[in-house]
Amino acid sequence: MSRGEFDIIRDYFRRRAGQREDLLLGIGDDGAVVKAAGELAWVVDTINSGVHFPEDAPAHVVGHRVLAVNLSDMVAMGADPRWALLALTLPVAEEAWLDDFCDGFFRLAGEAGCVLAGGDLTRGPLAATVTLLGPLHGRAVTRAGARVGDDILVSGTLGDARAGLDIALGDGAPADGAEAFLLNRYLYPAPRLALAPLLPRYAHAALDLSDGLCADLSHMLEASGVGAELSLAELPLSEALAAHAPEEARRLALAGGDDYEIVCAVDPGQREAFMAAAAAAGVSLTRIGRVTDDKELRVLDEAGEPEPLPGSFRHFGDHDA
Repeated sequence: MSRGEFDIIRDYFRRRAGQREDLLLGIGDDGAVVKAAGELAWVVDTINSGVHFPEDAPAHVVGHRVLAVNLSDMVAMGADPRWALLALTLPVAEEAWLDDFCDGFFRLAGEAGCVLAGGDLTRGPLAATVTLLGPLHGRAVTRAGARVGDDILVSGTLGDARAGLDIALGDGAPADGAEAFLLNRYLYPAPRLALAPLLPRYAHAALDLSDGLCADLSHMLEASGVGAELSLAELPLSEALAAHAPEEARRLALAGGDDYEIVCAVDPGQREAFMAAAAAAGVSLTRIGRVTDDKELRVLDEAGEPEPLPGSFRHFGDHDA
């Protein structure tokens, strides 16, 4: 493909970037200019080939995924994602790949109501970075703020994406409907956009799940100076995961990673109202435990006995998931 960097930006990104009245200057200059009032949330995430997605993943998967993981962070903060910056590194610029990438990226951007305000295009090993910026729905929901006695709630179901990764790393061809569901959950994370305006109203603390429930929840507990007890029996599992990996389902739910669900700490008196509001918006929430004062995370089995904590993914260091 003989087109240069600026031709590619014009042909594949500028024409599909989207428009907002509050985006005053978009793609084509040294920087973007937006019009905003009040406090803004600002997040960034990078995904790399062979680390965050299989090397042979379709381009639309990459486009969807790099935006989805950032949208999930914005949701956890209680923010409205409005403006995106994209930095894309490609070993080669293939027309079909770029078209497919843009299909995945801009389809999800349209669902989220955000526009592409600018970015960068370079040659190198395949990687994509998105920065998102947008106003808060009232206040920032942080990892700090969980209170002793709070209920711990989680959206959706857990462990599906990790099982889907195993399928993707195998022959990549799902054998049945359950495997197809799990593979889809891994390849196409579904950020819980409807929770963004609800979390500031109901949650004391929140974060999204990327490295596994136990690992990520531990960050919230440390930031809040508290502990937690989780009920193994209450972990929300999909029928597909229970059918595909009945012996491993709970371990995957605790430590699997890539779920991009939201875990939060909520006053018990607000739990039912929050769950009802989320359900009305199309998101299921499950109570999986409570916040304690001993600064430890414990997972209890059906008899109330502690279970060993599983390991979770870490970018630097040993990991078992």
